Amino acid sequence: MPKRVLIGRVTSDKMDKTVTVLVNRRVMHPLYKKFIRLSKKYAAHDEHNVCQVGDNVRIVECPPISKRKTWTVVSRNGDVLGDVSAAALAAAASSIAHDERAGLPVTVPEEAAEVLATQGVEVSPEHQTHES
Repeated sequence: MPKRVLIGRVTSDKMDKTVTVLVNRRVMHPLYKKFIRLSKKYAAHDEHNVCQVGDNVRIVECPPISKRKTWTVVSRNGDVLGDVSAAALAAAASSIAHDERAGLPVTVPEEAAEVLATQGVEVSPEHQTHES
């Protein structure tokens, strides 16, 4: 079964290597057929504490890290994080490819672009960062 990928906003970064992400979704009420906004908070792993309150992040499921933390931050404000595991990056590959095709700003580190290439996702050279 594929890993779920969610997009949300960071609401708290006070914990070490952990951020709280608020994910909003819209569902139709079964009886009244009106759209309702539902939200849920997730605790996500942020290895280098780079995420700040207000950042838009993409999180992906992972094996449990602690009692509440079963999600990992894959990208922040459209920039793919360089320290993300290959499995997490592969799970988010289709979501990143969708943003690339839609013309949204996506910045991918060189080693992450190689992992995405193995998944069949081509990242244009102008969106790759070259670290020296």
